[in-house]
Amino acid sequence: MAVIGVHEYLMYAAYFAPRGKKRLLNLGGNIGQRYLSPEDRLVGLIGDAGAGKSLLIRGMFPGLELTNDDDGINLRPLPILTDAEKDHFRNRTYHVDIRFESAFTPMWEIAEAIKKAVHAERRVVIEHFELIYPILAYNAEVLIGVGEEVIVTRPGVFGPFPSDIAPIVFKSLKYRKMAHSAEDLAGLVLEEMGIKKPQSHGDIKHGFILEFSDKPAIDLELVEKKVLDYIAKDIPIHYHDDHHIMVGDELYGCTGPRIHLRRTGEIKGFHLLKEFKWDPIQKLYVMAGLVGRKENNPFNKSYPDQFTVVPEE
Repeated sequence: MAVIGVHEYLMYAAYFAPRGKKRLLNLGGNIGQRYLSPEDRLVGLIGDAGAGKSLLIRGMFPGLELTNDDDGINLRPLPILTDAEKDHFRNRTYHVDIRFESAFTPMWEIAEAIKKAVHAERRVVIEHFELIYPILAYNAEVLIGVGEEVIVTRPGVFGPFPSDIAPIVFKSLKYRKMAHSAEDLAGLVLEEMGIKKPQSHGDIKHGFILEFSDKPAIDLELVEKKVLDYIAKDIPIHYHDDHHIMVGDELYGCTGPRIHLRRTGEIKGFHLLKEFKWDPIQKLYVMAGLVGRKENNPFNKSYPDQFTVVPEE
């Protein structure tokens, strides 16, 4: 009797898009195990620069050589183009970054190479799939959007299409970058106040959480004020290396140094929940920060989910 995998029933799945390198790789591995079939030949990813698409791909396809990445490694000539020209596909899986490659090769030529590879029963993993779709006219068998959330879909003939996913992830990425930048500012402030690093950290809608084994003896109103002072100063945020960012002249440890805003002043609507929440299972005290909107306490179901969107400048 044939066993039907979970992907056969998938409409869509959504995950908070984590901000650390290790967590993105782990999520990619999870997605690969849950939703990919060995027979999938066309995998499309949609998301803006800095969303973490390449790390997600590395997690989904361990050992796949990316044609370009954040370390400045660029394969030339592009393997899929070379093999398509010879009608001899040497690899089982190919990677293409459409935004990058379109600067060197006409889109129709890239599309033809992809079609040839698919017909030769090879797998093609495509970043910025929304750019090639109008020319390719093939929808992906697995379509993944990366913004504030990672949205995983298995499209049918009626969609979803790249045009359905792209507006969601492009619009929401700013909240992820705001939340991550605000989280690191909060970490800086806590260090200045003599508080040890949190035991762990995580994600909530339009925000972040920091978890402590012992309840910090701090005034959360004061922490919020100090973070808002950093925001008001509009200090530049720079990638330093794979483990650090620069906030102005301050070096700060960070697990996702590329997923940031350029300046602190780009953070909108930041506020902290003014009390620690106790997690009785994990036995941790939880501190939460939110960005982008003013809303009622998301941890208390007795409050209606009403909020005011912060106007964009």
